[in-house]
Amino acid sequence: MRRREFIALLAGSTAVWPLAARAQAVKMPTIGLMGSGTQAAQSQWTSAFLDRLRELGWIDGRNIAIEYRWAEGRNERFAEIADELVRLKVDVIVTHNTPGPLAAKKATSVIPIVFATAGDPVGTGIVASLARPGGNITGLSGQAPDAVERRLELLREVVPGLRRLAVVSDVDSPLTVLETSEVQKAARRLAIEVAAFGIRRDQDIAGAFEAFRDRAEALYVTANPISFTNRIRINTFALAARLPTMYVVREYVEAGGLMSYGPNWPSMWRRAADLVDKVLRGAKPADIPVEQPTRFDLVLNLTTAKALGLKIPDKLLALANEVIE
Repeated sequence: MRRREFIALLAGSTAVWPLAARAQAVKMPTIGLMGSGTQAAQSQWTSAFLDRLRELGWIDGRNIAIEYRWAEGRNERFAEIADELVRLKVDVIVTHNTPGPLAAKKATSVIPIVFATAGDPVGTGIVASLARPGGNITGLSGQAPDAVERRLELLREVVPGLRRLAVVSDVDSPLTVLETSEVQKAARRLAIEVAAFGIRRDQDIAGAFEAFRDRAEALYVTANPISFTNRIRINTFALAARLPTMYVVREYVEAGGLMSYGPNWPSMWRRAADLVDKVLRGAKPADIPVEQPTRFDLVLNLTTAKALGLKIPDKLLALANEVIE
């Protein structure tokens, strides 16, 4: 190579190198997204979250990176996933339900945490208060226990004279323990007898149905990772047992449940993106109040009602936000 060409090449390389080095030095913010179910099961919520991020100017692979981790309905996975995201030094952890935020909070007191949904974040110890969450965590409260009595009233509209109710919940979840307690209190006011059955693993579901066979006229299922992952299976058991079902969110009804009443989770995931945007732009989670849902949906499945031989009252149909046929 001629001396003049070598000097020109060297000069060009010297000019390019600092630019490449600077580009590598600028690290994109990373979101660690910890889901309670599977990627497929949560696609609607994740899509709502990503759509809102894009509207706010954050695009995965362009100016942010997202590390996805899925617990697949196994509570024991939350701690290991949270620890992994901390080791990756993500800039913010996004999660939902109750076990996820609690695991993330235990894993780090430094990395900001945003929960897209949590049934009762104060009652379960996720935050100190809605107005002043404190620490490194904030998000959206689903207020699940607050709507319990309304759910029982709606269920009784479909099952007139309801007197015996079975409740299935994850006994290791602080939220579902609280919610079950609220179901028992509300049922007493409505003169309904409650039989509560706890599950910890997928394998416990069949045993729960066997235990309350012939002891219930309807079934209330709390929202938790185990029941969500097994929602088709639970609905299959319930239909075989001729039990009308009440759930907290619509996804269970899409999978064959009878009805649900609760917050609209996709809208909450969209709002979670707004909170993440604030955090990425420098806001501290402790200074961002926990928000409450602005929209509660009543969802009915007429196909399931017909299979159970039930007639949904016209006034309930008029109240429904969505009717699945």
